[in-house]
Amino acid sequence: GILQHPDGTVLKQLQPPPRGPREQEFYNKVYDSDCCDSILLELREYLPKYFGVWSPPTAPNDTYLKLEDVTCKFNKPCIMDVKIGQKSYDPYASAEKIQQQVSKYPLMEEIGFLVLGMRVYHVSSDSYEMQNQHYGRSLTKETVKDGISKFFHNGYCLRKDAIAASIQKIEKILEWFEGQKQLNFYASSLLFVYEGSCQATTVRLSDVTLAEKRVVPKRLLSGGDILEYNNNIHVINSTENGKIEASVSKGLSKFYALHKKAYSKRHHSQLSLKVENLEQDNMWKSSTCITQEHLNGNVIPQLEKVFCHMPAEIKESANVEVRMIDFAHVFPSNTKDEGYIYGLKNLITVLQNILDN
Repeated sequence: GILQHPDGTVLKQLQPPPRGPREQEFYNKVYDSDCCDSILLELREYLPKYFGVWSPPTAPNDTYLKLEDVTCKFNKPCIMDVKIGQKSYDPYASAEKIQQQVSKYPLMEEIGFLVLGMRVYHVSSDSYEMQNQHYGRSLTKETVKDGISKFFHNGYCLRKDAIAASIQKIEKILEWFEGQKQLNFYASSLLFVYEGSCQATTVRLSDVTLAEKRVVPKRLLSGGDILEYNNNIHVINSTENGKIEASVSKGLSKFYALHKKAYSKRHHSQLSLKVENLEQDNMWKSSTCITQEHLNGNVIPQLEKVFCHMPAEIKESANVEVRMIDFAHVFPSNTKDEGYIYGLKNLITVLQNILDN
């Protein structure tokens, strides 16, 4: 498994020869301080940073690769490992090894990728849902779309912003593969990480709280009250009769609960939301009213629609990382890595279908 070093990096134990030395050689080549190969220099953008090897003082013969912890900047990281390529065995694999790998997931050649595992944070329950490689191998051509969409669902809604940002990251990696003929990758993966949590929710109601009043005051939120959802929402879709503009976050379940309590008595006054969002030192504000009749007595579906179906121009701002990992089977080549390219394109197609539908 991956271990955490006290300095914030992660440690991956070197595999037995030839896999471990081959992966170490790959990292050494890409991160050589004298490297002037533009292809390899660009490749660094898509890998975890490499800090050489490390051995514990108590076991100097145990060698670990010292790598960047891609998840460290996330509060509640949602993580998915997807093996890419039509073949999960390298050109030097024995017939027995080939048969073993093919039997594990016969659809690899046709689909071009395999979900090895995922961990998804659910806002509603403040807990993680885990899926292992058996889950990925159970996916068929018909179910792989729904299987991957599970990774982007936080218990409330589909995180379309994270999907769109992931597609953009994969497309950059695809561009790199389309432009290089130096290396072929087998049994290598993409590591997906996005922020699953929300920041603290602040709802200021002067001397009154929703729970105490149990009805919605005419001006529910005023004086610059803030509703925060992900730090990636900048502009929100207009509704038919106005706008809700918000950045939302950690306390979303509490926020929903408060609204449900508030609407336990139908109230026909106007609901005014004033929300502020700070983006790159520019304060953007908006205030508007939505009638209770327009919301048909239930603000929750409207809020879900706003939070979960964001316009295309803001999706790219989602806090997402997509990095290439696992390089025990990387070999020199003089041709494009068609198997990896095939897998990337198919994965992009599946993600795009999830986004569109």
